[in-house]
Amino acid sequence: MDLLQAALLGLIQGATEVLPISSSGHLILVPRLLGWADSGLTFDVALHFGTFLAIFYYFRHDVVTLLQDGLGGIRQAGEGRQLRLPWMIMLASVPAALAGKTLEGPIEAFFRSSPLMIALMLILFGLALGLADRYGRKLHDVASLTLGSAMLIGCFQCLALIPGVSRSGITITAALLLGLARSDAARFSFLLSLPIVFGAALLKGIHLVKHGIEPGMALPMLVGMTVSAISGYISVAFLLKFVQTRTLWSFVWYRIVAGAAVLALLAAGVLT
Repeated sequence: MDLLQAALLGLIQGATEVLPISSSGHLILVPRLLGWADSGLTFDVALHFGTFLAIFYYFRHDVVTLLQDGLGGIRQAGEGRQLRLPWMIMLASVPAALAGKTLEGPIEAFFRSSPLMIALMLILFGLALGLADRYGRKLHDVASLTLGSAMLIGCFQCLALIPGVSRSGITITAALLLGLARSDAARFSFLLSLPIVFGAALLKGIHLVKHGIEPGMALPMLVGMTVSAISGYISVAFLLKFVQTRTLWSFVWYRIVAGAAVLALLAAGVLT
């Protein structure tokens, strides 16, 4: 893998993992369009870790507060909504963790060979995001979340295993449907992503330690991880500012156009 390819894939991962447009879908479709070989597990670990670093660093103060609140929740038997938030995030991560452990391989294997399904998921779940943005009440903040609501968002997160759905997209959709304001829906989505993204990188990293780094991949890994972290950080800052004053329909239209473009390329025989 050359360094330009590594940088481009890092850019795609960092931006599309954060924005509600599906990182897995883009990381399957773009290399396929450009005729690139599969980047492999080694590079995948680097990209995911870069994204984790970006989100973690952006929310570092929130993470410290959550840890303090979590310990306070133990000492105070979980009294107070803010004290329960870190535990709700951890519990809401369990469904996606279990689903990822058991279903990620078969689902990715199926969709990696089906650009048609990825295109349909981009369009379908883009429309779902748009409807949630249009009709969600957008009255509540993160502190008002109940455990049941957090768990429901966590269950929706399982759908992100399907390329084209988008982890941030589906969790923001669920949060909006439950009445959270856009900025709070995005914030909770990012906080909820930390255990999942870190866990995915950790599991793949353990596999990598056991089997070693592929020859010639050390520098591309570093480049990909660095670009993923930088683009991820910029994308988090952009999205959180964007949703304060604008709707999510820009991303909805992007998903529809991208999905339609893939369908057109399939029909023309350019993409198979």
